[in-house]
Amino acid sequence: MTTPQIIDQIHELILEDQRISAKSITEQLGISREWVGSIIHEALDTRKLSAKWVPKYLNADQKHQRCRSSEQILEFFRRDPNNFPSRLVTMDEIWLYYYDPETKQQAMEWRHSGTPLPQKNPGAKIHWKSSRLYFWDQDGTLLIDYLPKGQTINAEYYSSLLVQLNDILKEKRSGKVTKGVLFLHDTVPAHRALATQKKLAYLGFQCLDHLPNSPDLAPSVPWTEKN
Repeated sequence: MTTPQIIDQIHELILEDQRISAKSITEQLGISREWVGSIIHEALDTRKLSAKWVPKYLNADQKHQRCRSSEQILEFFRRDPNNFPSRLVTMDEIWLYYYDPETKQQAMEWRHSGTPLPQKNPGAKIHWKSSRLYFWDQDGTLLIDYLPKGQTINAEYYSSLLVQLNDILKEKRSGKVTKGVLFLHDTVPAHRALATQKKLAYLGFQCLDHLPNSPDLAPSVPWTEKN
């Protein structure tokens, strides 16, 4: 028989740990699994939900800027549709996080009906992290840089990578350099810095616009590393 005392005990266990399993509740209270499930779902009106990633919504100005950037890319394509893909070079940075992985089952929490979904915190158990910078084009990877420990990605460091990239292009993609490099990178401070812009102009790279909060227009890494 379900009693108010048992219901309160189960409720207290869930409030103390919203990720507690029904099996653990069963073992702690010494009652059947079916009884625990009935109390959780019927008496407490609770269910276990997984956290979901919430996308960032854009305001009207950001949407307008995205349209302008898309039109710019489309205009480059219309001028020379045959050579447009071969002129593109892009890059991206990946932070590799080293942490104890948590399964989806472990991350589930008990929630009352109508309450918001739990939010994921991917950095909760991070031990340390490192950075990789990738440069590539339609034919494959051009340059991979492993950021030294203690080094920050500033304009000076990034500009030195652009020089390395240009040397690699001259060696492996001379035709691309002749046609003119269309370069796409994001808008982090090191990329927007005056020193970086001067280096790009000196190397003859023509940059395509990229705006923040535009995941569908962002450079994408061709492959990732798992640890």
